Amino acid sequence: MCGRPSFMTILQIEKRDLTNPRSTYLRGFRGNLTSQYGEDGVIEKIFSLLGTTNKYCVEFGAWDGQLYSNVYNLLTNRSWSGTLIEGNAGKFSDLERTYAGRSGLKLVNRFVDLGANRLDEILAAANAPAAPDLMSIDVDGMDWHIWRSLARFRPRVVIVEFNPSIPNDVLFVQDENFSFNHGCSLRALVALAKEKRYELAVTTERNAFFIQASDFPKLLIADNSIDAIHDDSDYQTKFFQLYDGTLVIAGCTTLLWKGWPISLEDIQVVPLALRRFEDAAR
Repeated sequence: MCGRPSFMTILQIEKRDLTNPRSTYLRGFRGNLTSQYGEDGVIEKIFSLLGTTNKYCVEFGAWDGQLYSNVYNLLTNRSWSGTLIEGNAGKFSDLERTYAGRSGLKLVNRFVDLGANRLDEILAAANAPAAPDLMSIDVDGMDWHIWRSLARFRPRVVIVEFNPSIPNDVLFVQDENFSFNHGCSLRALVALAKEKRYELAVTTERNAFFIQASDFPKLLIADNSIDAIHDDSDYQTKFFQLYDGTLVIAGCTTLLWKGWPISLEDIQVVPLALRRFEDAAR
């Protein structure tokens, strides 16, 4: 997805993968039935290690119940039950068709927010268990805020989307504003998870898996630090400054979600005619 660095002279960026193979072994179980980045296989492996308590899952936005769903396999092939939440009326109709005639499911046509449609209230109305085995959060923006707002329910495993273009060392959370979709960094989710007594277990390309701290030792991961678990190098865009005021871009030189290339001139602050070396000693 990322373009190659472009400059008039030698420019290379060294890929640095700091992950620990003993920490990332769960990634080796990735596989898709309907999930996007191998989450189906990772879920199977995690619950083979943790065991299940109620085989209950929660997913939102559930879309049509199949496209990129992290729970379709569980509901269809593993006899799980659950609550699926989708706000879009058209897609909710598709969701109803996907699960027509199925028992043990609550299908809810609402947008989850931080007000009247708080996740706690929706799950309480659905009579969801206080500690469902799995919750999948994917709303392309407010994921961090919605998980933070959850107070009355404590899933054993939480899958939540993060923005993979944000480096591991940056803590970023978008404002509580539904007019845009910026997402959050993995580091922000890790910090929130610690507050809620969860541990980072594994990442796929854009999703992070968190396990209740009490269950985490069953995974036998000695080092679950963010760099040991997740390689952020593929998406990184780096900028640096030359003596004449020129800005240079290296690494990922494509606007990921638009597919547009970023040229050197796109990022310049100083006009070309004014880019010159200023000797401060003179």
